[in-house]
Amino acid sequence: MPQVTVILPTWNRADWLQKSIESVLVQTFRDFELVVVDDFSTDSTAEILAAYSGKIRSIFLTKNRGVSVARNAAISTSDSEWIAFLDSDDFWHPEKLQKQIAQTKNRPECPIHFTDEIWIRKGVRVNPKKKHQKKEGWIFKPSLELCLISPSTVLLRRELFEIHGLFDETLPICEDYDLWLRLTAKHPVALLNEKLMTRHGGHADQLSRSDWGIDRYRVQSIRKILKTESLRPEDRLAAIQMLQKKCRILANGFRKRGNLKEVEKYEKIIHLSSRT
Repeated sequence: MPQVTVILPTWNRADWLQKSIESVLVQTFRDFELVVVDDFSTDSTAEILAAYSGKIRSIFLTKNRGVSVARNAAISTSDSEWIAFLDSDDFWHPEKLQKQIAQTKNRPECPIHFTDEIWIRKGVRVNPKKKHQKKEGWIFKPSLELCLISPSTVLLRRELFEIHGLFDETLPICEDYDLWLRLTAKHPVALLNEKLMTRHGGHADQLSRSDWGIDRYRVQSIRKILKTESLRPEDRLAAIQMLQKKCRILANGFRKRGNLKEVEKYEKIIHLSSRT
């Protein structure tokens, strides 16, 4: 049983995949297995994975199901103490796992660990905005606005999935936002404030670019967590306030697009949430 299972989902990213795999295989920490989940790619992904036979474990889905299904398939077959994720257009730095495992011993009270990262957008390095500033500890409230944890930087105990559930497979995007809300409502998070991953964005196949109004899915996640009875009172209030804020933004956006049915839907959510 390896100490860490590294899960790398991919779909039609043959141009990126080999470099992502290599960034895992050259880690200075060695007690891990790498599981690559091919979400029914139609490019040369299968040939690339075949070249790594014996070095990685591959899972091939029989139809394209999305990143949540791909990650969940690998989680369900793992038995390691820790789970780490890497998106197939991101790259780890060689000491990423080694430094994070060391941090787990220094911060044993935290079952979730993540790092800072380098951002590359359309081939150019960019600086994150102030709203993306990393935070640690009990970060449920700041996590309501947007994702503060990049999946490719995280290392978390596998047992958390048994306690809090897997990725929500009904969400085409913002599945990480949904998971982080569930986890940060119950557990503190440790930040290793070093840039140990390079994150690429701005390319056409990026999921977050595929749909207008991604706050629709965040609203879905906030409403779901508000149905739980175990939120701390201050977190529940913060969640209601953020739900109303995001619904107002969406209602205004749909009004500009002339979609009055969606406007009515989000105004109704605001009204109902004000009575809770």
